[in-house]
Amino acid sequence: MADLSPVENLRIPSKEELRELREQPIDPQAEQEIIDSIEEVYFSNDSFDMVQHELEKLPPELNLQELEEYRDKLKRQQAAVSKKVADLILEKQPAYVKELERVTALQTNLQLAAVICTNARRQLSVAKEGFTEASLGLLANQRRRQLLTGLLKSLRTIKTLQRTDVRLSEMLEEEDYPGAIQLCLECQKAASTFKHYSCISELNSKLQDTLEQIEEQLDVALSKTCKHFDVSHYTKVQLAYTLLGKTQTAMDQLHMHFTQAIHNTVFQVVLGYVELCAGNADTKFQKMQYKDLCTHITPDSYIPCLTDLCKALWEVMLSYHRTMQWHEEHDKQETISTAGSNMHSDESVVDRSYVKKKLEHGLTRIWQDVQLKVKAYILGTDMSHFKYDDFIVVLDVISRLMQVGEEFCGSKSEVLQESIKRQSVNYFKNYHRARLEELRMFLENETWELCPVKSNFNISQLHEFKFMGQCRSPSVSPSKQVVSSTSPAQEELSLFQQYLQEGNPFEMQAERKEEETEDVLASNGYESDELEKSVYQDYDSDSDVAEELKQDYVDEQTGDVPLKSASRETIRSKKKSDCNLNKTNAPILTNTTLNVIRLVGKYMQMMNILKPIAFDVIHCVSQLFDYYLYAVYTFFGRNDMYESSGLGLISSRLRTTLNRIQESLIDMETVDPLGTDRKEKVPSPHLSQMVVLTNSGTLYGLAQRVVATESLVFLAEQFESLQSHLDTMMPAAKKPFLQQFYSQTVSTASELRKPIYWIVAAKAIDYEQMLLLMAGVKWDIREIMSQHNVYVDVLLKEFEQFNKRLEEVSRHVRIPLPVSNVLWEHCIRLANRTLVEGYANVKKCSNEGRALMQLDFQQFLMKLEKLTDLRPIPDKEFVETYIKAYYLTENDMEQFIKNHREYSMKQLANLVNVCLGSHINKKARQKLLAAIDDIDRPKR
Repeated sequence: MADLSPVENLRIPSKEELRELREQPIDPQAEQEIIDSIEEVYFSNDSFDMVQHELEKLPPELNLQELEEYRDKLKRQQAAVSKKVADLILEKQPAYVKELERVTALQTNLQLAAVICTNARRQLSVAKEGFTEASLGLLANQRRRQLLTGLLKSLRTIKTLQRTDVRLSEMLEEEDYPGAIQLCLECQKAASTFKHYSCISELNSKLQDTLEQIEEQLDVALSKTCKHFDVSHYTKVQLAYTLLGKTQTAMDQLHMHFTQAIHNTVFQVVLGYVELCAGNADTKFQKMQYKDLCTHITPDSYIPCLTDLCKALWEVMLSYHRTMQWHEEHDKQETISTAGSNMHSDESVVDRSYVKKKLEHGLTRIWQDVQLKVKAYILGTDMSHFKYDDFIVVLDVISRLMQVGEEFCGSKSEVLQESIKRQSVNYFKNYHRARLEELRMFLENETWELCPVKSNFNISQLHEFKFMGQCRSPSVSPSKQVVSSTSPAQEELSLFQQYLQEGNPFEMQAERKEEETEDVLASNGYESDELEKSVYQDYDSDSDVAEELKQDYVDEQTGDVPLKSASRETIRSKKKSDCNLNKTNAPILTNTTLNVIRLVGKYMQMMNILKPIAFDVIHCVSQLFDYYLYAVYTFFGRNDMYESSGLGLISSRLRTTLNRIQESLIDMETVDPLGTDRKEKVPSPHLSQMVVLTNSGTLYGLAQRVVATESLVFLAEQFESLQSHLDTMMPAAKKPFLQQFYSQTVSTASELRKPIYWIVAAKAIDYEQMLLLMAGVKWDIREIMSQHNVYVDVLLKEFEQFNKRLEEVSRHVRIPLPVSNVLWEHCIRLANRTLVEGYANVKKCSNEGRALMQLDFQQFLMKLEKLTDLRPIPDKEFVETYIKAYYLTENDMEQFIKNHREYSMKQLANLVNVCLGSHINKKARQKLLAAIDDIDRPKR
């Protein structure tokens, strides 16, 4: 039993066993039964423990015999199985052998394979050491190195990106906006490339914030160009906006900044002055509106503030002007470069077109803003009580500002003109009213003494007329920059060209006040200048005066020809009749004349600067002249005897002028008691009590009369010289007023000589005495006389006396030739008329008596011609015609009466009565007297 182990089942029977088994008798049937009797368990799986199984089957009480029987049974079963197995083996022997051979061959092959494998492994280990570990390791390291290098580059870029903030802030400090934007855009591009790194993801949004921050700073930088334009700064800013693709936005922003700059600038300037003048630290002004702030400017700080305001606004406009220039030049360069490269992007063309239109449109908008700000300032203060010079400075500043406006955008500055016109009319009414009152005071205190001025005196030497040399009016435009120009080339330059780089057109006001003082008065009434002395010597030479010049003066005294200037008269004629014994040939004028001329200059200055009120000013200028003319007339020329003289001393034109002045300008204190119209009028002036016109020793104030009348004539001449200048300033619609003023008023000045000097002539010679002497002469004589009558000698003596007195007066006051001519003419006319009156008083007269009259008159003429240069003798025909009329027949006499209306009714009637009996009968006398009466009737 012990031999029977599980292994036995698998053990192959040995050859002997097989043979033994084969040799045993075989009963297949029995054998099969034996095998079938084997328990089923033995055919189960290999792990079956048969020993254990058999032992468990043993009964509790062992019986040897039974055990041996059972053991034999088991052996038989084993033998049967073994035999069966041996049979089966023998049956499969060839296949087994064959298979065994194959196994042996496989074993051999396996051993060969083991050798090959061993060799291969050895070779592989050699390859690993010699090739894989060395060369491929290197390659792997190289690849890793390359990857790491790329990584390092990326890390460096990331590091740079993260440090960009510092560089960007540096660039912004350096104002390198294009560089900063370029950097920012590059960083954004790089950030999008490395967005797979977690550290980069936030950087993109941060860069966007930075870009927005740069845009804000760029906007601030753009606003800086509004006050102080810098080419390089502006170029950077524009380039930056171009990089951002926001050229049009930049332009919109720029205009907004300019508007803001104008507002801030004016507010700060005015606020500064208001706070300075207020003195206290109260900040209430800060919160005020600009318009209200302007009303707090004090009169003292008005001009400095206005000047500073204009200077600041000029800076803004100059910046805009230079901005436009920059764009023009930039466009030209771009056009050239794009034409060369044929790269003409539509977008850039659109941008440039937009910018150009926007800039051009902005010109008028900016100028409008400037005007409105200055208007608010102008109207914020009442200027009616300003000093004249201060007001002129204000006008000059505004005028210059308007010139800037015209050059800036071709504007006529209607807003400024309207505001300054309102202030000017207001100021001018007050000013003119005060000046007229002042003129009245001057005239009432004027003693009509000569004001000693230099012989070459000219109104252009007065400060008030300096502006005519440098004014900007159309008539004298070529010299508009006399003050500032150092070279002739500068005159044509506009203000923007002149002050493009430096300076300010509103800085000239301070300089203008410091001009040299005027020098028009002669020292002690005489001039010590050597040049002048030599000039006098030339004048005093005995060279004959050309005949036509003498004739010229004869014509001039009638008032038909405009008078030449006083100094030229003196040069042209130095005859005795000029009565000019002193050496000077200076113009005759008084302090009042000088004052009026200065006023005219001031008015013209205002008019020159302020064209809109030109008519108001010229009207006031005409009133100054009117009042002076009226004063001279009322002081020296008003006399009720004019009409009776029949000399027609006052022309109808002069009478109309005097009546017009009296109605429009003179306050007669009877018209309009409520005073609604009287504020425009001035009371009639009164002659100073210092002036005595009744003294025969001074020829009834002849010196004062000459000074008054000739100063008026001089004033008229100055007005004549200013006519063309005034005409250019006058609005076209009002030019007829100016022409009428000149033709009807200024030109009548010299006509006042007749009535004024007639009073002297009427009193200087005793005409009444002559009539008495003539009344004592017997005219109905029967023989022709050879000796003239005594009254002629007495009359000539009177004329000689008059001539001496005239010379005495001329020692104190130069008596111009036209004046002496008028005086002599009046005296001779009055003498001739007195002669006719004397002849008309004759009751009886013979032919011989008439001859005696002719003899007397011829004697008078002959002696008179030696005393005066006046040719022909005035009213000579008046006397001769009357004397000869005695011989006329009845018919001729009737015609004579009709034709000669210059004789009085009494004179004509006397002529008829004297002729009665000699060659006219009573019937003819009645007829002739009736004819005289007919002539007289219309007059009544």
